Amino acid sequence: MDASIQAAKSAALDVLLHNASGPYDALPRTAGWGYPEPYTRDLLISALGILASGNQVLLLSLRRVLTTLARTQSPRGQMPSLVHDPEDRGASDTTPLFLLVLGMFRRFTGEPGFLHDAAAKALQWMDYQTIDDRELVGQQPTSDWRDEQWVLGHGLFVNALVHGYRKLLGMDARAQALRIDANRANGRGFVTPGQPTYATWFYKVLRDPRCDVLGNSLAILTGLADPARARAMADWIEAGCAGLRARGELAVELPPCYFPYLQPVDPDWHPRYAAYNHPGHYHNGGVWPFVCGFYVAALVAAGEQRLALDKLRALTALVRVARKSPPTPPDAFGFNEWCRAQDGRPAGEDWQTWSASMYLYAATCVEAGEARFF
Repeated sequence: MDASIQAAKSAALDVLLHNASGPYDALPRTAGWGYPEPYTRDLLISALGILASGNQVLLLSLRRVLTTLARTQSPRGQMPSLVHDPEDRGASDTTPLFLLVLGMFRRFTGEPGFLHDAAAKALQWMDYQTIDDRELVGQQPTSDWRDEQWVLGHGLFVNALVHGYRKLLGMDARAQALRIDANRANGRGFVTPGQPTYATWFYKVLRDPRCDVLGNSLAILTGLADPARARAMADWIEAGCAGLRARGELAVELPPCYFPYLQPVDPDWHPRYAAYNHPGHYHNGGVWPFVCGFYVAALVAAGEQRLALDKLRALTALVRVARKSPPTPPDAFGFNEWCRAQDGRPAGEDWQTWSASMYLYAATCVEAGEARFF
C-alpha cells in the first residue's frame, strides 16, 4: 500500500482519538472544532472506521454512543438526532443507522444480546415508518443526512440501511421482501429504465432518477443490488463523472454525492437551494469524503479492486486539504467535511469525524480485498 495512504490512515486515527471525547457527556465530537456536538448519524456512520481500527479507546467511545442512545430513545423507539438529547427528534436515518451499527457491533464483540430491548423498540418504530404497510419505509423531506435537500417518500439511502440491518440481525425473509420491492420497475421501486443506478427517491408518480452515490453504494454493500447490477452501477457512475469533468463541472477523480446537479431551471428546484445548495455544492453535488469512503468500499464489493485503489489514492489527496489551519494538524491532513465539485476546495469543517473514519474504513477494505462488516 502507498506510503501516502499509510500516512493518511495514521492521521485519520489521530483525528478519531482527538474527537473521541467531547463536551457533551464525554461523547465523541462530530468535528475537531466546528461541531463539538455528538450528532447521532455522524457518529454511527463513524462506527465503520472505529470497528476497522480495532482501537480500544474508540471501541469504548462507540459503546458509549450506543448505550446512551438506548437511554435517550423515544418512548415509541425513535433514536434522537443528537445522542444525548432525547427531545431532538425527527430524523429518518438515525434509527436504521442504530440498528445497522448495533448488528455490526454485536458480531464484532460477540455479544448477540447487546441492547436487546432498545433494538426491539427501534425495530417496532421502523415497522411503522412504512407508507403503504409493505416493506419499503418512507420519510419526510430533509429528514435524512441531506437536511438541505428534498428526499420525498421512499428514499434509497434509508431503505438500503433497512435492508442492511435486516440481514445483520438475521431477518432474512424481511430483507428479501424489501429487496423485491426495491427492485420493482414501472415506477413501483427504485429501478429507473435505461440506467443501472437506483433512483434517489420515488413516491407514487414522482421520482428523482439522479444518482445518490451514498444510497447506491449502500445498495451494493448491503446486497440490495445483485453483483451484475453492482458492476454496471460502478461503470455508469464513472462514465457520468467523466462527463462532468469534460464539462468543467467536476475537478477531482471522485464522484460528487449527487448528480446530475439540480439546476434553478429544474422543476424540483426549491428557492432555499439558492442560498444553501448551489449546483456542485453541499448536498447538491458536493464531494463528501465520507461518501467517497462508502463508494471505495462499494467498488471493492463489486469486484472493482483496481478502480477502488485508484479512488482511494484520489481520496487520500482530497482528505489532505484543509479549510483552516488547526493548531496541531496530524501530518497536515484536514479531513474536511465536504469540497466544492467544480474546484475541489474544502468548504466545510476540518477534522470531521466521519471523514476520518470512512477514510480509514475504505483503506482497510482495499487492503483486505473485501467490504468488511456487511
